[in-house]
Amino acid sequence: MEALTSLIGGFGVLADPMNIVYMFVGITLGVLIGVLPGLGGANGVAILLPLTFSMTPVSAIIMLSSIYWGALFGGAITSILFNIPGEPWSVATTFDGHPMAQKGKAGEALTGAFTGSFIGAFFAVLLITFLAPVIAKFALQFGPAEFFAVYLLTFCAFVGMGREPAAKVIAAMMLGFALAAVGIDTVTGQLRMTFGSVELLRGFDFLVAVIGLFGVGEILLTMEEGLAFKGKSAAINAKVVWETWKKLPQYWVGCLRSAIVGCWMGVTPGGATPASFMSYGLAKKFSRNGRNFGKGELEGVVMPEVAAHAAGTSALLPMLTLGIPGSPTAAVLLGGLLIWGLQPGPLLFVEQKDFVWGLIASIYLGNIAGLIVVLTTVPIFAAILRIPFSVIAPVILVICAVGAYTVHNAGLDIAVMLVFGVIGYLFKKLQYPLAPLVLALVLGDMAESSFRQAMLVSQGHLSIFWSNPLVGSIVTLALVMLIWPLISIVLARLKGPGSKPAAAE
Repeated sequence: MEALTSLIGGFGVLADPMNIVYMFVGITLGVLIGVLPGLGGANGVAILLPLTFSMTPVSAIIMLSSIYWGALFGGAITSILFNIPGEPWSVATTFDGHPMAQKGKAGEALTGAFTGSFIGAFFAVLLITFLAPVIAKFALQFGPAEFFAVYLLTFCAFVGMGREPAAKVIAAMMLGFALAAVGIDTVTGQLRMTFGSVELLRGFDFLVAVIGLFGVGEILLTMEEGLAFKGKSAAINAKVVWETWKKLPQYWVGCLRSAIVGCWMGVTPGGATPASFMSYGLAKKFSRNGRNFGKGELEGVVMPEVAAHAAGTSALLPMLTLGIPGSPTAAVLLGGLLIWGLQPGPLLFVEQKDFVWGLIASIYLGNIAGLIVVLTTVPIFAAILRIPFSVIAPVILVICAVGAYTVHNAGLDIAVMLVFGVIGYLFKKLQYPLAPLVLALVLGDMAESSFRQAMLVSQGHLSIFWSNPLVGSIVTLALVMLIWPLISIVLARLKGPGSKPAAAE
């Protein structure tokens, strides 16, 4: 009941007409970002974050989160019409979405995808509404050791539960830790790895790094691939929407299953991409029409979209309650909160109650607004893709440069952005994950501070991390996740030579 009362107060925060305007502007920009390959939710939020510095934190986070919702919606447009995943999590949508478009059912596929996205997000925001206050109250018991244990759990989960090779995840994470350590030691005040450079005293700004890694890196890679846009035209009318909606209730079990998978992968650092693939695989396995998957089955479009949107939305739950982002975009939003002087975590629900519940309320309205926007603007965004990429790419690069410059009004940041762009390009070419690097860059300082404070309290004894059942269980779970790839290999060998490790399935 308390959660519902707080949520009503959150809708009161949204009563400001400008917040509604920011929401629609953010969703429209997000759909555009989702439509354009080479950008994405994390990229768009990172690039446009400097534009929100003049806003209040509530208005800024509403606009940025709306960009994220719009990007989640927009990724399905290119997947279905052009067989080009606008977002990594939209790859599974192409399997049945594009075949439907080729059969002249583009409107049905798009309506199913958008509605599935709405269902997944609605399920996830209900989870946030009722679980976030409980988790926040529980987290008030945390001290330095408990916070470090949670950070350790996040890092280890990326290593053990991710789809990428553990060695590559660790390498990316180590680079992120090294970059986070540059500058002034927050505990002792000593300079670290500045090499006599005054510019490096403030360290590497995560925002400049993220703009380079995601925005510039993706553009360089896309330019190299010589991407050409070819696809089907589409128009959605009321009859198509209504006919599609009449078919969806028969998939309610699959939608519920996909929403649960998405929320789990969002709260843990699995992310929307593996959630969409997992949901598609489960739908294919349990569906009566599983044999038709890949040939243009509506169920094969709806299920991955439900899971992806549920994962993308629920990733905000650990970010708000514990200060631990569940996705790259949540990590960028976390950095934005820190820039505005807000410390994500349990105290946020006490000290900035209006902010938190205003954000949660905006998710409800944002997804309704997003569904309306995408259903009415599909032909417009489809037409944008016929603009030559040689025209779009320079525009995106200029936006990236402006975004990087406005962080500190320093020309050096543009050069730093370009360096990180090359790093992002190399990571993509060598198939190294960027999410662990961003995670370590954002959380590295906080994890280090928590660890060193815990060491000061315990006078250097690691036993503090097993000093009570709470911290001991979290650390033990983290270590199990860290070595999970090895455990899965051992289990596979015990089962027999024909089986595969769990992580590789």
